[in-house]
Amino acid sequence: MFRPKLPDVPTLPTTPVVPQQTQTMVPSTGRSLTPYAGAVAAVVVVGIVLTALLAAVAVTAVSVAIAAVVLRSLLNGAPKR
Repeated sequence: MFRPKLPDVPTLPTTPVVPQQTQTMVPSTGRSLTPYAGAVAAVVVVGIVLTALLAAVAVTAVSVAIAAVVLRSLLNGAPKR
């Protein structure tokens, strides 16, 4: 009376299901993508160099700002001594 009723087990299909294979598209012009590898590498290298230069400028700006704050505090505190 209080036992749960189990669902019926579905029957498996008798025909095997074959997955469809997709083919990759090949450029129709017959040209390979190898000549673009040099251009992509150059863009990546230029991006890395510009990022490094930007980081150097940022670090320099922070150090100059810190030096300015230290000098200002030294000069403002000199008459009080």
